[in-house]
Amino acid sequence: MEATSEEGARLPVDDFRPEEPAVDDLSPPPEVADVFLPATYARGVPYELFARLRREAPVCRVPEPAVGPWKEGPGYWAVFRHADVKHVLRTPGDFSSHLGATQIRDPDIPADLAFVQAMMLNTDPPGHSRLRRIVAAAFTPRAVRALERTIADRAASLFAAGECDFVEVAADLPVWTLAHVMGVPGRDRRLLYDWASRVIGYQDDEYAGLSTADVAKLTPMGRLAVASRPRPSPGANPRSRAALRDMFAYAHALAQAPPDRESVMSAMLRGGLTEAEFENMFFLFAVAGNETLRNGIPGGLLTLLEHPGELARLRRDPSLLGPAVEEMLRFWPPVMDFRRTATRELTLGGRLIRAGEKVVVYHASANRDPSVFPDPDRFDITRTPNDHVSFGFGPHFCLGAHLARVQLRAVFAELLTWDVTLAGEPVRLTSNFQNGLKHLPVRLRRRP
Repeated sequence: MEATSEEGARLPVDDFRPEEPAVDDLSPPPEVADVFLPATYARGVPYELFARLRREAPVCRVPEPAVGPWKEGPGYWAVFRHADVKHVLRTPGDFSSHLGATQIRDPDIPADLAFVQAMMLNTDPPGHSRLRRIVAAAFTPRAVRALERTIADRAASLFAAGECDFVEVAADLPVWTLAHVMGVPGRDRRLLYDWASRVIGYQDDEYAGLSTADVAKLTPMGRLAVASRPRPSPGANPRSRAALRDMFAYAHALAQAPPDRESVMSAMLRGGLTEAEFENMFFLFAVAGNETLRNGIPGGLLTLLEHPGELARLRRDPSLLGPAVEEMLRFWPPVMDFRRTATRELTLGGRLIRAGEKVVVYHASANRDPSVFPDPDRFDITRTPNDHVSFGFGPHFCLGAHLARVQLRAVFAELLTWDVTLAGEPVRLTSNFQNGLKHLPVRLRRRP
């Protein structure tokens, strides 16, 4: 049996049997609460805990205690095994992206939920299929191939000898590529960086209020956006329409400018989107198309530096770059989890799940499942097959996966021409969603 993504790619499917008898003897360890807490991930992804849960409680309840200004949530079902994760992701009829959206945290008020439900990420087929078709042309292999040389040239210009914060340097390529694809003027690129930081890093004090764009260098519509930015409000949901007023002011101003017919913006304007769909589509690309690589590239480098034997192996044989990138994605998944909502009463992993309950799949755990990945904690740049779920699975398989891979290969092909050493301690992002680094001090020296 095979599943097919909306891009037409054949996807492997396991022999999962969803209707298992419900049982009551799968008691998770008390430290299961750590799975939710953002502070856990500031210390590192809890892979040892994930391994224990895969063995002892592969589907279990996780509490949502209050964190800082954010109120307590109702808790959710966490899913840790690879087969179960893929089953949830490919079965939108049972596990909806739309009912409660796709973040663990519930929107604060019904109006916020109704607004984010217009985002492609938070829709189910057939509505999801319609939205995906509108922008898919910008991400076909042919469209991405047209960008490959330009991306490679950009990657080659990123690095200079000396010390730098690699997180900051590496962020340039995904932001530049995203601005190019969306038709955002170069002077306004830094706004994309700031919006992504605020939305994805809201659990981290350093990122929550980040504002790095030089207002004097922005276009008039960029300055309009900055002037529209709401005052920071502790505890406010960063994904609400009110909190993103400046982003949406920019989106509408950009829509009035003559768009490049090949850009995502042009596709959105031709697609007959409602106002909420348009704003949410801009939001999705401005954030998801940026932050994933902003975390994945530094994470990939740190992984290589922590495995010098594999880095040396890659230097000896650069033809291994393709599988090496896939192993980086498996070993350091930029997105650690996604939420769904059960549409009916059902069983999963032997647990009874009721209609309306949250179900959160852990990509980071699935990528270390020993039933799929032999010796899963070993970083192996020749690993094959490599059925990681870092780009998701099923109808919501990442639309920009091919473009992301092109950028990853471009950056690491260039880095192979440099000697890179750590110049300080890496600093992780405080987030229970993105597997991120805030700082990665390195020293670069061009190889002879």
